[in-house]
Amino acid sequence: MSVKSPCIGTCVLDPKSGFCLGCFRTGDEIGAWMGLSDGNKKRVISKAQSRQAQLTAASKTAMSTNS
Repeated sequence: MSVKSPCIGTCVLDPKSGFCLGCFRTGDEIGAWMGLSDGNKKRVISKAQSRQAQLTAASKTAMSTNS
């Protein structure tokens, strides 16, 4: 069974981070997706999930600091 794309249809690359605001992949990862092995796709998804967690935590910290 092939690994499903994490794309949620919100395809906007953040100019500051370089990550998609929907799936948290880089532009290079998005472009390479179709040619990646399932193992590499799983690694990309894992990296994207880590990015999302880090950015979410940083955003919450910034919000509480600015309150």
